[in-house]
Amino acid sequence: MLPVVILAGGLATRMKPMTEKIPKAMLDIDGRPFIYHQLNLLKKKGINRVILCVGFLGEMIESYVGDGTKFQLDVKYSYDGEKLLGTGGAIKKALEYLDDAFFVLYGDSYLDVDYGKIEATFLRAPRKGLMTVFKNEGKWDTSNVIFRNNEILVYSKKKTEEMNCIDYGLGILSKAVFNDFENETAFDLAFLYERLAEEKQLMGYEVFERFYEIGSKEGLKDLQQKIYEQGSFFR
Repeated sequence: MLPVVILAGGLATRMKPMTEKIPKAMLDIDGRPFIYHQLNLLKKKGINRVILCVGFLGEMIESYVGDGTKFQLDVKYSYDGEKLLGTGGAIKKALEYLDDAFFVLYGDSYLDVDYGKIEATFLRAPRKGLMTVFKNEGKWDTSNVIFRNNEILVYSKKKTEEMNCIDYGLGILSKAVFNDFENETAFDLAFLYERLAEEKQLMGYEVFERFYEIGSKEGLKDLQQKIYEQGSFFR
């Protein structure tokens, strides 16, 4: 399967004070760091290669995960360096490790979906990118996508009433997309997605399972409960 880029380089300001001394990926979930659960889920879904884009306290993640052997994964690292590069810039810096196409996963997302089916859908279509979307109707977070007839008409962080879906947190990008950013060092992935949507090069894939994330204290609590309930079957 395609490799997965995990964007885990942010400062996690919304999760302070818990993230003042550890990165968000190392927050405790049922006795283990979040990254443990995230990587185990990816392995279960058929993923074999992961590139971790890290920044703030990224060495703590690398120290824990290592080369991925204990997760039966091949894990590599790409560090932002002294200056944070943003989500788009971080991916651009990691391109040397990537195939012609790859998954992009936010570092705070736990997404129990069919990665193989999503990949197959992308490979059948002549588009530069794919975004998974969820019709949350504003329940879980602010909608940022207009999605109709299996097409992403608009993606933007500027909220409008027509927006009925949200970026689910998992996408696929063609490596060639970054040819348009040769002179850019630091930029946001949202800007890239916006451009692809405007060019009709961003296909949509609707998922129906709610997403879990640790980007908020409420999200962390919900995921804690989900992981605990999953583990209870083996206790």
